[in-house]
Amino acid sequence: MTTIIQSPAAVSSVASRRNFMGRTGGLSALAVAMLAGKDALAQGMAGDTSKDVGILNVALGLEHEAINAYQLGAGSGLLQKPVLDVAVRFQADHKAHRDALIATIQKLGGAPVMEKKLDEYAKALKADTLRSQSDVLDLAARLELGATNAYLGVIPAFGNKDLAKVAGRLAADETMHYVLLLNALGRPLPAGALSFGA
Repeated sequence: MTTIIQSPAAVSSVASRRNFMGRTGGLSALAVAMLAGKDALAQGMAGDTSKDVGILNVALGLEHEAINAYQLGAGSGLLQKPVLDVAVRFQADHKAHRDALIATIQKLGGAPVMEKKLDEYAKALKADTLRSQSDVLDLAARLELGATNAYLGVIPAFGNKDLAKVAGRLAADETMHYVLLLNALGRPLPAGALSFGA
């Protein structure tokens, strides 16, 4: 069994995701309705959206990071063909998340946080330490687990089941990614029920 050693950048990324969980508890119903593509539900809702834009920009920044992490993995030459195909698919999911976040931020009148250059993500994620397919998958698994827990953390903040559904759908994507990455690493599935979001 491979031992997981978290780099300072990975720990920082997980800390950023925890910070997102804590801050996102205040995301308004208006912002969530718009993120869900429920513009009709959002009509008639009012409120200060500046806090929402800030929270959504944190989520957008994390999606930018995930997209670039998969790009680094895909471009590393370390991934075998079937694994590379899966990584590209997961990256496409993160791009869809990014696009939904950008659209929502713009609808709220905000400016989406800009994506950094690939070299900046490479440095932050310590891509130069990736030496094998397992290293790439381990990095991706850590980022996906952090995203799963971040999105699950916001669900209790919503009293409306339609609004909570958006965070649940995002968490489901991240959870699927995480479990498939564990499988690709030859690691066991999470030990028991209720393993995520604790």
